[in-house]
Amino acid sequence: MPGAILSAHLNSAIRNYALLFFGCALFHLAGTWNLPLIDRDEPRFAEASREMIERGDYIVPYFNNQVRLDKPPLAYWAQVASYRIFGENDFAARFPSAVAAALTALVIFVWGSRLPSPRRVSPSEARDNGARVGWWAAIIFTLSLQTFLHAKAAVADMWLVLFMTIAHWGGYELIQRSPSNAKRVEAPVVRRPADSRWWWMFYASLAFAFLAKGPIGWVPLATVAATKFFLRDAHLARRFKFVRGILLMLAIVALWGVPALIQTHGEFFLIGIGRHVVGRSFLTMEGHGASSLGMYLLLLPFYFVTVFISFFPWSIKLPWLIQRLWRERKAGVIRLRQGYGGQADPGYNGNKIDNYLVIGTAIIFIIFTLVKTKLPHYTLPAFPLLALLLARRLAAENATHFFENCALASASVYLAIAIVVPPFVARLFPAQQLFQQSRIYLQPDMQFGSVDFQEPSLVWYFRSRVHGFLMPLNNRRSAEFMGRSGPRFVVLPTSMARTLFAEYPQNWKMFSTRGFNTAKGKRVDLTLVLKPE
Repeated sequence: MPGAILSAHLNSAIRNYALLFFGCALFHLAGTWNLPLIDRDEPRFAEASREMIERGDYIVPYFNNQVRLDKPPLAYWAQVASYRIFGENDFAARFPSAVAAALTALVIFVWGSRLPSPRRVSPSEARDNGARVGWWAAIIFTLSLQTFLHAKAAVADMWLVLFMTIAHWGGYELIQRSPSNAKRVEAPVVRRPADSRWWWMFYASLAFAFLAKGPIGWVPLATVAATKFFLRDAHLARRFKFVRGILLMLAIVALWGVPALIQTHGEFFLIGIGRHVVGRSFLTMEGHGASSLGMYLLLLPFYFVTVFISFFPWSIKLPWLIQRLWRERKAGVIRLRQGYGGQADPGYNGNKIDNYLVIGTAIIFIIFTLVKTKLPHYTLPAFPLLALLLARRLAAENATHFFENCALASASVYLAIAIVVPPFVARLFPAQQLFQQSRIYLQPDMQFGSVDFQEPSLVWYFRSRVHGFLMPLNNRRSAEFMGRSGPRFVVLPTSMARTLFAEYPQNWKMFSTRGFNTAKGKRVDLTLVLKPE
């Protein structure tokens, strides 16, 4: 009988995991095949992954035949694997992000299901409450606006979120196992693996988070350090074995990092860390952020305002969540002072978990608040922690009606947007439109250039048929370029095309389109002039 019960529980768990993962993956993939890649980041990642395959070099990424040192390679590797399965197309470029987002939801579900209730309950109630917290937290994360957007984007962010979430989970489990913490925090009902598994998971995840997007992936270390400071627990250092763990983390990174540094003669470090980490901290990159000290100070609350959009619709509950956490903290301190002999109130166990989640969230927001370059999605790694915090409080308040209505409404709206909107806006993407018009005339040995429109989408779409690379041109050089022998084409403003190529040979082709340059935020009117031979 016990074996049958255990088998039933195992089958139920596997069914829940599969339902959540595939449900989230399908939700995130909806509509991704109808929307062209959005300049500039998506085509850069997609094309760099394709050029990895062409070169057979999986260490140093290239874009348009130029070394691309902006990001570590994990997202490129994932896209390469996707291309092997689905071919080199928009859907395949975005598929890994959807998988990473679904895996993140699965991690949140398992972590949330293991958390003890904020209140003293029976073992059976604790199991039911844990399962509810896990489901709700995973759904809250999945149905947040910023998750909806970036789980459909061919970029590295969701891989960063995944491994930072796993690292935060591993750090939490190691903290819970501290001998001095064992009496203060109620043990979960589910039997836990050996501590060594959590230790390996924590440091390996930190390494993969770095390989996803650089040193920002090491934020969970700061969360653990801050928690150690507030707990004043001497056992934590022994539990985490920081020196040994950091050496393991660096060794994993070095498997890629050392060959990359050797191949680029140290430039990967100088540009990847120097420009894209240090530079973003002290300088405004690509116009994203403050250009003066006054504007920098004015933008300090940026993420504390944009979170109400990024975390929508669940952000409407953030003021309530903050109020509840503050009240419970005050109540716990009062109970502590009223006679627990220096020990925490047994009914106050949940606040230890809340403190860890709050510290992790706060550190992410504070880091990006101080960084000069600002984009709304930078705080996305905090959303799994926010989702767990909110789910615990909503479950404790039995706010089923609010949760179900909010989840159903947001899922319906997001699915409608994902399915209905892309076909209508696809016509506004000029590179993809020109490619569709001219694709039957494109030849592998063609050369191509462009004037006043060098967006990465041109490279991504046209290199699917053409082996050459995009050449930036001006109006004088474009006429000279088209006068050379061999098949070639040039993309330039329509007004310029009418002037430079008013009289063109009969066998030449011209294709025109109007669209929107998303990178520069302006309308464009472009013409492609093609010489077949």
